[in-house]
Amino acid sequence: MSHYQPDNTALRTALWRALHVQTDAPPHVFNDMIGLQLAAPEEGWQQRPDMSDFTRPFRASILARARFIEDLLEERFAQGVAQYVILGAGLDTFAQRRPDLAARMQVFEIDQPNTQAWKRERLIELGFGVPPFLHLAPVDFEAGDDWWARLINAGFDTARPALVASTGVSMYLTLDAIKATLRQVATLAPNSCFAMSFMLPFDLLDPDIRPGVERAAAGARQSGTPFISFFTPAEMLALAREAGFRDAQHIAAATLAERYFSNRSDGLRPPNNAEELLLAWT
Repeated sequence: MSHYQPDNTALRTALWRALHVQTDAPPHVFNDMIGLQLAAPEEGWQQRPDMSDFTRPFRASILARARFIEDLLEERFAQGVAQYVILGAGLDTFAQRRPDLAARMQVFEIDQPNTQAWKRERLIELGFGVPPFLHLAPVDFEAGDDWWARLINAGFDTARPALVASTGVSMYLTLDAIKATLRQVATLAPNSCFAMSFMLPFDLLDPDIRPGVERAAAGARQSGTPFISFFTPAEMLALAREAGFRDAQHIAAATLAERYFSNRSDGLRPPNNAEELLLAWT
């Protein structure tokens, strides 16, 4: 696996999180330098085009959703939820950054087999290892693997509530795949919660952010992973309710911006209309 690299989206997310700590003014919205250790980028990575000032709003959006999910996780844990599932985990580092909380839970990371094998190798090389509470569940989506079956095989207890998070993924999935995921997660034990990010249609994006999103979409298309699914908040809420969730809520990007970025001295702030969040409860 020494020559394998995760997809660009996963690597860029990890680097943006580290760049925030390295270059943005405190207080830091999210503190993650372990993803940088995992990625081990080439020297001078901070000068990459996708690390430029032009990408600052998108970096802020990544930080906002990460902070929100982990705040939500702490809140749910206090209410007795002790299973955490990350769909499309990439270079997520919750288990390494927060062993104080993670060790009191069962954490399940779902991703492609090559990514999982690479990450396992890197965790061992860096001395983190794979502790008993962390379950890396490889799922070959292209081969038609059943992620639910793989999750259960990894030790997930369907009788106990969970928080399931899927961020930065839905825009790459078909509508049918999204509906299937919603229906499956809606069968979780009562008091479970699903948090998923989704991309607004281009015509609803803030004008100052639309060129950047269009550029990102073009890059994704060229790399073979095009953006194919976009939703209005009303459409996403309807899908969640049709899937069988007891309740659903739209968390606007503007809400996260106000919660985590108000009164910053450096002007760092996610765009108000770009990537939004769905919360749904069983």
